[in-house]
Amino acid sequence: MEEKKYLKWYNKIGYGSGDIAGNVVYAFLTSFMMVYLTDSVGLAAGVVGTLIAVSKLFDGFTDIFFGSMIDKTHSKMGKAKPWMLYGYIGCAITLVCCFTVPVSLGTTAKYAWFFISYTLLNGVFYTANNIAYSALTSLITKNSKERVQMGSYRFIFAFSTSLLIQAITVGFVDKCGGDTAAWRTVAIIYAIIGLVVNTISALSVKELPEEELNEGEVKNDNEKYGMVQAFKLLVKNKYYMMICGTYILQQLYGAMIGAGIYYMTWVLKNKNLFGQFAWAVNIPLIIALIFTPTLVGKWKGMYKLNLRGYVLAVIGRALVVVAGYMGSVPLMMAFTALAALGQGPWQGDMNAVIASCSEYTYLTQGKRIDGTMYSCTSLGVKIGGGIGTAVVGWMLEFSGYVGTNATQPQSALDMMQFMYLWLPLIFDVLIMFALSRMNVEDANKKLKAEKGIAADEVTDKSDIN
Repeated sequence: MEEKKYLKWYNKIGYGSGDIAGNVVYAFLTSFMMVYLTDSVGLAAGVVGTLIAVSKLFDGFTDIFFGSMIDKTHSKMGKAKPWMLYGYIGCAITLVCCFTVPVSLGTTAKYAWFFISYTLLNGVFYTANNIAYSALTSLITKNSKERVQMGSYRFIFAFSTSLLIQAITVGFVDKCGGDTAAWRTVAIIYAIIGLVVNTISALSVKELPEEELNEGEVKNDNEKYGMVQAFKLLVKNKYYMMICGTYILQQLYGAMIGAGIYYMTWVLKNKNLFGQFAWAVNIPLIIALIFTPTLVGKWKGMYKLNLRGYVLAVIGRALVVVAGYMGSVPLMMAFTALAALGQGPWQGDMNAVIASCSEYTYLTQGKRIDGTMYSCTSLGVKIGGGIGTAVVGWMLEFSGYVGTNATQPQSALDMMQFMYLWLPLIFDVLIMFALSRMNVEDANKKLKAEKGIAADEVTDKSDIN
């Protein structure tokens, strides 16, 4: 049976554009925050890394809290849209604060300023905005194909934004003066752009009435739950744990690629190569995202496509290591592009997989927790990206790196090579293993068969016809 369609083309594009706002924050923060703090503000990489790690202790609590709050929200705009809209105002303010550490402050006060700004950004405002944005995948359409398309549109905008941020920021900062004031100016401009785009994105879609979302499902008083029960429902879902782990590994991978600014500056002796490698990463990702909905339909599901894609990604990253030791920048770029092409499908259909994961909880536990389920996206971004950035700081500190020095010791150069060449390969191997176990689509089909549920009787978030 053909699934009912809920979205026009402009709804899908409008929704997808929301990741411009998300990546104005995320790409800028993960790629340039550490180099700003070490090389412009003069803070120690190891101390910054430790503060980021401490900040992450707060994040796990807020992810589940905001996911639970979204599930309990009932407003004229819907469940998720209010959190998406208002959460970004705080994102814009705290992003600017992260890149506005006053030079007149003492060293301890500078660390405190950064820690408070970073924790509020990641643990509060970005959490509320990002979980709400992700949860809209389940709240504005019940059509499984449209959900995959939404994911593809979303990450096309995400990687296009990352590409632009990574490609132009170094030159943009230099043109603005190259000092701490220049970083502040750039942060303000990015924050304003993000605020405008986030507002347009939120207003471009409409959440379905709860009666329609729950059509065909048995509604009972037991659907009410608190944070403790929400946490228990999450950890009982093995696929949630797999997705969360995979998302964290992805962000660790991204943090190491972001640390490429150090590798390009000190090992390859050309910091402008960072922008060129951004093209090699993001253009293939965008190409893969364009074809992901078609490939999902052709291969009758997401599992095979995601796994085969990451096999290709592992091969590509292994060849990047070889090219790196050969000293061939063109080959490094070519194999970087090959790896990115393999990573693209998972990025495109990930939200649809999470929706399938949410359905698995409903089929096994009888409770609908869409907002809380999407906490894995924010949790993964913040824990993976935050710990990744912290690890970068710790490794640089351990290797003897000092950002204000004119030269760096060989130990620091060796560490940069390990971080940029070997760690991304290791993370890709781990992701490939996790995806080999993540066949939630088949699990849902078997559960429905056992319960005697027809494919079109319950909201089917996993079957791609």
